[in-house]
Amino acid sequence: MLSITELRHSDITEIAGAFAALGWHKPAEQYERYLQEQDAGAREIFVARWSGVFAGYVTVLWRPDYPPFAERGVPEIQDFNVLPQFRRRHIGTVLMDVAEARILERSPTIGIGVGLHEDYGAAQRLYVLRGYVPDGRGITSHGRRVNWGDEARIDDDLVLWLTKSVS
Repeated sequence: MLSITELRHSDITEIAGAFAALGWHKPAEQYERYLQEQDAGAREIFVARWSGVFAGYVTVLWRPDYPPFAERGVPEIQDFNVLPQFRRRHIGTVLMDVAEARILERSPTIGIGVGLHEDYGAAQRLYVLRGYVPDGRGITSHGRRVNWGDEARIDDDLVLWLTKSVS
């Protein structure tokens, strides 16, 4: 029932449409850019289908923007999504397994960022249960470190960064 493939051009319309139906802003242009990055070797995108229907995806960014990961050459799992109607079927677990296995072919350390809002609660728990720990550098907002006294907006860009190392 579950299949995982790399992103193909023929997937883009279905993926963008699935997120639009949820009211999430994930336009086709985003996946067209992902496909270009995949073709250039900068990102890999794994697409999950349940009985042939798009169910979710995850990407691996080989050169992340987050400076501590970039400086250490830590690849980042990024933009991990399973559609609500397909959750609780272990699709997210399989996507994470595939992404982690691909990263571990190149690096003993995996990076990931997670939002701090309650909407990310399931992801926060999943990452901890999979062995991810905070990288010890605090949180960022819109790519900038949040320091004592700073004010930060609670949105998708308020992030705690985590790593998982495999010896």
